[in-house]
Amino acid sequence: MNNFDKDLRSIQEARDLARAGHKAAVEMATFNETQVNAILESMKTAAEKFSVSLAKAAVDETGFGKVADKAYKNHAASTLLYEQIKDEKTVGIIHEDKEKGLMDVAEPVGLVLGIVPSTNPTSTVIFKAMIALKSRNAIVFAPHPAAAECTKKAADMMNRAAVAAGAPEGVISCVGNSTMGSTNELMHAKEVKLIIATGGPGMVKAAYSSGKPAIGVGAGNSPAYIERSANVKDAVAKIVASKTFDNGTICASEQSIICEEVNKDEVISELKAKGAYFMSPEETNMATKVLFKNGGHAMNAKFVGRSPQTIANAAGFTVPSTATLLIGEQGGVGEGYPLSYEKLTTVLGFYVVKDWEEACHLSIDLLQNGIGHTMSIHTNNRDMVLKFAAKPASRILVNTGGSQGGTGISTGLPIAFTLGCGTYGGSSVSENVSPKHLLNIKEVAYGLKDVTTLVEDDKSFNHPELVDSFGADEDCEGSSCQTAPASQPAAAPKKDFSDDDLKQLSDVVRKVLTQMNA
Repeated sequence: MNNFDKDLRSIQEARDLARAGHKAAVEMATFNETQVNAILESMKTAAEKFSVSLAKAAVDETGFGKVADKAYKNHAASTLLYEQIKDEKTVGIIHEDKEKGLMDVAEPVGLVLGIVPSTNPTSTVIFKAMIALKSRNAIVFAPHPAAAECTKKAADMMNRAAVAAGAPEGVISCVGNSTMGSTNELMHAKEVKLIIATGGPGMVKAAYSSGKPAIGVGAGNSPAYIERSANVKDAVAKIVASKTFDNGTICASEQSIICEEVNKDEVISELKAKGAYFMSPEETNMATKVLFKNGGHAMNAKFVGRSPQTIANAAGFTVPSTATLLIGEQGGVGEGYPLSYEKLTTVLGFYVVKDWEEACHLSIDLLQNGIGHTMSIHTNNRDMVLKFAAKPASRILVNTGGSQGGTGISTGLPIAFTLGCGTYGGSSVSENVSPKHLLNIKEVAYGLKDVTTLVEDDKSFNHPELVDSFGADEDCEGSSCQTAPASQPAAAPKKDFSDDDLKQLSDVVRKVLTQMNA
């Protein structure tokens, strides 16, 4: 294989991993709840043990974010997630309604493909591996080329921990020679049953275009509205803590601040007290030239998850060493206002409005550039919460930071590093992705009504124009409308097949079903 080009080697590797993953998934599907939870606990323990070393590996390879914050994300994706899902039923009967005669029976989907971004590589691997195995699936990862080594390191670590606790070998795997060819091969591999795509818009679109069931997430562009009833000091502290967390690499992080004329001065004062640097119009223009590629609104990867000092130095101006964020005022949304788009780094747009109605319209406009994802509101007015709950975002976060709130770390949402955007953002789910999204739920339903007398017994069905149970011809007249007596027996069905024919047909059906389940 060493004589073959990298893309060919990566495609062959993808095929081999898909076959091994399918085999592991078939075996994993036979495990009981006790076995699954033992495997999950082993994975959690290993991920916690190596959380810091994996965080260092991610920062060293990508240059994005902070080691301490990435270590905490690894902790959240393992220990905090484990505590949240350990008692969740994912095997056999997971719900029963005896009164309605219903049972929900959980079955795994099989081999899952996890596409991993460069911004949160190790925490995404840990998270997706945990929910995949909790649902008795196997998973194969396709890493972003810029984070291939740390992604594989995390996947290999999780696989060792799972196998040590009794999981089949190859239940968690990762492409080592990551190329577009290997990812494409996995997306179209017959062994892969479901794709979870976390990454750029192009990759998510490719996942949905693969012809397989997919869970993809779109870009975020979360506005944070500080409404007049809010505790401004508390709101600003939470926004800064969120946007500086891992240097703003989480897609639920705030992208713009909206305040009102009545609290503008206090908001600016508190932001400056927290180290935020307000750029002049000239500095804002200089910063946006390095932040976005070719004058557009696609971020330059060199400045994803970077410090304010790094961005300012590259742009040609100086900020204090204590600066925590760069903030630029914007007079509108869309073309000509680059800070109105997503910025996965330590930069925020800033807007001032007259009242909540203006904030409402502005929020909707901003969300068009990250529709369906997340928005935040800081308020002590419940009516305001209800008004903003109508905005086109799948997560409306109240009085908390976007990074921690959207991922479920500081809220009651499921802890997740794959956040659905719903049909707003072209996603198949609007929730935080969890084990339930990786299950086939079969429904067992007992009969509650006698089908032989169902019509007669249903007193709500009252149509006297139906003269008998067979119905009458609407265009018949006179004696031609006479129907056969109800007691007249129905004609016996014509027998088209011999007994030998039926036996042969039955054998063929059994063979086909056996091959489908192989």
